[in-house]
Amino acid sequence: MKKFVNDVEQLLQESLQGMAAAHSDLLTLHLDPTFVTRKQLPQPKVALISGGGSGHEPLHCGLIGTGMLDAACPGQVFTSPTPDQMMAAAAAVDRGKGVLFIVKNYAGDVMNFQMAVEMMQQPCATVLVNDDVAVERSTHGTGRRGVAGTLIVEKLVGAAAEAGASLDQCKMLGDRVNSRTASMGVAFTSCTVPAAGRATFDIAEDEMEFGVGIHGEPGRRRGPVRPAQELVNELMAAILGDLQPQPGTEVLLHVNGFGGTPLIELYLLYHCANQLLEGEGLKVARSLVGNYTTALEMAGASLTVTLLDEEMKSLWDAPVHTAALRW
Repeated sequence: MKKFVNDVEQLLQESLQGMAAAHSDLLTLHLDPTFVTRKQLPQPKVALISGGGSGHEPLHCGLIGTGMLDAACPGQVFTSPTPDQMMAAAAAVDRGKGVLFIVKNYAGDVMNFQMAVEMMQQPCATVLVNDDVAVERSTHGTGRRGVAGTLIVEKLVGAAAEAGASLDQCKMLGDRVNSRTASMGVAFTSCTVPAAGRATFDIAEDEMEFGVGIHGEPGRRRGPVRPAQELVNELMAAILGDLQPQPGTEVLLHVNGFGGTPLIELYLLYHCANQLLEGEGLKVARSLVGNYTTALEMAGASLTVTLLDEEMKSLWDAPVHTAALRW
């Protein structure tokens, strides 16, 4: 294993300390329990909190700030955070309009966020993100997994909360965005969890895992590496088959890297996907390309499509100022 590590047991804390120091105008790091909050908290406002295992940076801590999250709860690498982290984060950022948890659909995350909700005294609600169309069930959760579409939910609901939406309105918006978002990924290599010290799965040099999860969970199938356009065609067939968009629909296209794929290849995927969507009579009205929901150093990428309406376009365009996303 070749990684920048001092002590595997201290990797998460040292990384968070570095992130908080690098973005000291945006973030405050809390330890024991561990969570990160937005430095400037406007009030009143619905508090948005997300979280999950680390290793997917910049999701979620990198998306704390104006127009997105108010707090994030990072677990150890690929390990769910605990209810005490979530409750402490909620207490720190609640400004009297309630707390909305945005949760990716993995068994550990769902269970621990639900435990926190049951123990909290203040009004709260949960949006469950399950945008991955690759599999109906996985080894890491029940039903479809929550992957790169989580960022889309966080951005749109974050903008609504910033504009003064109520807890019920934020919850309904989050559910609606999730229902209009679908993703699927492909990986060429595994990643190495530092604590394990070895690759999560073995794959031959000329093979790829189609429909892989963001922790390296098995996808739909494994097969030989093929040209990018063929991969995009297959990913988009699954995504559009799920969303069933009508011709003329405006969409947001998000090409997400898993951490080990350069931008030149991500933009190639965008080119292929954009052409395909236009050929289907859809208009790519908004876009995002880059490494936002990673799987450590895994080589690969995912495509996400969100069906837009005028409200969603406006919320996407609203100002955002976080460590990883700003305009």
